[in-house]
Amino acid sequence: MRIIIVGGGTAGWMAASLFAKRWAHLPIQITVVESPDIKTVGVGEGSTPTLQQFFKQLNILDEDWMPHCNATYKYNIKFSGWSPDSGIDSYNHPFFTQLDTFTERPFTVNCYTRRLGLDVITQPDTFFFNSYLTEHHKLPYTPDNFPFEINYGYHFDSQKLGQFLMGHAKKLAVEHKLLTVDTVTLTDNGDIKELHGSRGEVVKGEFFVDCTGFRSQLLQQTLGVTFNSFNDNLFNDAAIVLPTQVHNAKFETQSIAMSNGWRWQIPLTHRQGNGYVYSKDFQSPDKAEQELRQSLGLLDSDVEAMHLNMKVGQVNKHWHKNCLALGLSQGFIEPLEATALHLVQISIESFMDRFQNGNYQETDRDEFNKLTKARFDSVRDYIVAHYKLNTRNDSDYWQANRDNNILSDSLLQLLDTWFTNGDVAQEIKTQNAHSHFGNASWHCLLAGYGTFPQLAANQPGTGDQFHEHQLHRFLHGCLLNFNAAK
Repeated sequence: MRIIIVGGGTAGWMAASLFAKRWAHLPIQITVVESPDIKTVGVGEGSTPTLQQFFKQLNILDEDWMPHCNATYKYNIKFSGWSPDSGIDSYNHPFFTQLDTFTERPFTVNCYTRRLGLDVITQPDTFFFNSYLTEHHKLPYTPDNFPFEINYGYHFDSQKLGQFLMGHAKKLAVEHKLLTVDTVTLTDNGDIKELHGSRGEVVKGEFFVDCTGFRSQLLQQTLGVTFNSFNDNLFNDAAIVLPTQVHNAKFETQSIAMSNGWRWQIPLTHRQGNGYVYSKDFQSPDKAEQELRQSLGLLDSDVEAMHLNMKVGQVNKHWHKNCLALGLSQGFIEPLEATALHLVQISIESFMDRFQNGNYQETDRDEFNKLTKARFDSVRDYIVAHYKLNTRNDSDYWQANRDNNILSDSLLQLLDTWFTNGDVAQEIKTQNAHSHFGNASWHCLLAGYGTFPQLAANQPGTGDQFHEHQLHRFLHGCLLNFNAAK
């Protein structure tokens, strides 16, 4: 069988690497067709811990790839300025580790206690271990006598990551063809048959993977699969990217609220990545660039900014006929929680399970599409909650987000459960909505925003799980097992 991946970039080479690794024993030839005339977007520079598992599957160590991609570790995302009226300047959404099995329940119990009006500690930074690794700038490695696994993500130069994965995939016998696909022909039953290059080349295959970005040349343009926009509850549709010298050395992504969106700060070994994600309905590109430059102290700098348009949403079917879409071709949710590569990776893995076992029958496609759509919807709901719950009053943009009532039933039910003092963990379980953001993540968001009632007049002075379980001593004791980064 010939599997043709159209488009390189991180998504294409991730797919090629995993296909070649898992199916090395099968008669499958994998080819990546990449246009020399089309540049990849290449600005996604952060990941979740799933990328750690990706490299483990390929038997690639951190030291094998990180130096080639100017990569740094990432323990959490710090949100600043999203809910100023709550009195909380910032909060962390950490990646969770095995150590957090000791602290998650005290955290959620404290959140419930605070929802009842009692004065207890609810800052996520205080309870979860990766916040301590971030603050003390520690490496994630431990001695053998410390038997707890630390989950972490990465920051990286995405262009270099794509190049590294290309080199690795070629070692696994993946074929690489440089050609620009001009036309696509179909079989009588509507499957993709051949790719025709602009210079007369012909590439035949039995299965095709669309990694052509927002163009979605195969799935959307050729097969006519529709795209469902999320712009009714995710307003942002543009971004500006502007690199600077490294000055944020912490192993975290910073997400800082701006007048009409938010900006990221991502530390790499050779530069700091900066970007402003905003809505063109509320701010012009020129005004947005000026605001970003001012926030970075670069108003008089000649460093060129890159402007990007975003197509936020997902396709109606991620796998249709003999074509699978990955990356921007299948959909995109703004990078507020760095979910892009996570969705690519789990889509690849889920596809491989069904493709190999079911020989891509209709039932396998339907099951895959249903699951993948639900994952995109779940991520969307979590991102939407960041905007719905904001307490900023400095622009029409933030007010419009707060007033927006076009929310999914799932999100409405979760928020109702929180505000009526219900069991959030049970609601997530009932909805089967924990595929990416589970109970701890939702509590971090809701507590981090300070979405609590006024404190009760009478305080018992007891019931704070953080103090009663001596978690400060526990977490700082664990920290002694980790070495400081240089």
